[in-house]
Amino acid sequence: MSKKTRIPRKPEVEKEADYYALKTDAVQALVEANEENSPEVSEEELRQYQSHRKLKLADWVKLLLIKWWFAGACCFFILWGLGTYLADFLDTLLVMGIAMGIVTDILTNNALRFFEKEKGEANRWIMVTKRGFVSFPLNILYAFVVLLLVCLLYEGVNRLLAAVTGQPERVFLGVEPIVFGLFWLGADLLLIWLKNLLVKRFHKQA
Repeated sequence: MSKKTRIPRKPEVEKEADYYALKTDAVQALVEANEENSPEVSEEELRQYQSHRKLKLADWVKLLLIKWWFAGACCFFILWGLGTYLADFLDTLLVMGIAMGIVTDILTNNALRFFEKEKGEANRWIMVTKRGFVSFPLNILYAFVVLLLVCLLYEGVNRLLAAVTGQPERVFLGVEPIVFGLFWLGADLLLIWLKNLLVKRFHKQA
């Protein structure tokens, strides 16, 4: 009876088999890993895998950028986008006020709370701190107040420049997202600062 001849394996097949064996061992080691059999890793080695960003913004700068960005985005999509479709400018302002109230309630305030290190820390940057159904109409009403201040600010700047240059019919500062966002941010921060000031004085007297 003849002996079975062993067929030699090709080098490529052997490498492939070793490759999968190595992968299987790695998966098995990963499944069985725990605090006892895991090797200790130094702090210096851990820092090598951390992201090193050159520009680090403070939390309050991030919050201001969020407020400014959402206001500018609403100006871009509502005042610029729908301004050509709505015949009356007051209708555009009405839609803008409602949209800003909804965005503030659903997006802006939740984005600010996302950066909280402690619960309630972002309330000093928010006008309507209550959450739930009641915050929805209150944020819309508050958005109309801020929008009124922004319109008055635009009107005041244009009248001042017209008086200085002697050109009363010229519009020097038009509505665009960047400046609108800055005006909205300024009016919003002013009203929030007044609210926080009144709350502090009320608590001191109580």
